[in-house]
Amino acid sequence: MPSMKLRLGLPKGSLQEATYALFSRAGYTIRSSSRSYQPVINDPEIEPILLRPQEIPVYVENGSLDAGLTGFDWVREQRADVVELCELRYSKLTSNPIRVVLAVAQQSEIQALGDLQGKRIATEYVELTRARLAEHGVTAEIEFSWGACEVKVPEGLADAIVVNTETGSSLRAHQLRIIDEILTSTTRFVAGKAALQDPWKTEKLESLRLLLEGAMNASRMVGLKMNLPVANQNEILSKLPALRQPTISPLHDPAWVAAEVILPEQEVRDLLPQLKRAGATGLVEYPLNKVIF
Repeated sequence: MPSMKLRLGLPKGSLQEATYALFSRAGYTIRSSSRSYQPVINDPEIEPILLRPQEIPVYVENGSLDAGLTGFDWVREQRADVVELCELRYSKLTSNPIRVVLAVAQQSEIQALGDLQGKRIATEYVELTRARLAEHGVTAEIEFSWGACEVKVPEGLADAIVVNTETGSSLRAHQLRIIDEILTSTTRFVAGKAALQDPWKTEKLESLRLLLEGAMNASRMVGLKMNLPVANQNEILSKLPALRQPTISPLHDPAWVAAEVILPEQEVRDLLPQLKRAGATGLVEYPLNKVIF
């Protein structure tokens, strides 16, 4: 009997390195050459394949893939009927959420969606754009673009564009301004309905989801160890924004205890001096691989 395999779509391109890093923290090592679309992973039950994020929802929906990582924008654009297992918003995959926006030239007379009546719009997001215009009763010529949308308005090839942006810097560099935001998108772990009807694949996907979320949580948390004088233990611990009550362990000297806690990394910088001044000693900060709530 052949061994069971989970066919997993991974995003090729700008998200690839961050995806590999997230899987590494989750315990999965992925390797591939620059020209390969079939990476190698240290789990014989997973068969990964690299694809453009735009394609992954389609293949997950039709059953060619069991699951995959893709943007919410592409799930909506492809109108894919897939099941979202988790959002990877706080991983390095989406340090800032992606916004799908409608933009025009800085000096354009177009100020709102209603002004696009009869105009030409270039975009990769044909369906999202069509749906947005329909909401406002606007009819426009929507042209699919293979990319480089930002240059099409300055060159007179389009009156407006719909693109994704993280910081807006590229739009500003091309003298474009945003007149509408269609949606905010983050990376999602999605599965096909057929895969979720298979008990083995469902269990495998749930395990993978748990580990990815644990790795994602750990990317913004750290562990902190310290020794505390019993006399002002409560005062010191009151300064900690702990996920749970800190773990307290007795030391050889009954006047002291050891404490260990998990907390957001961004808060450690200000906390360490406060804890030290309050009487804590032996402060040790350490990174985490997974935090599972």
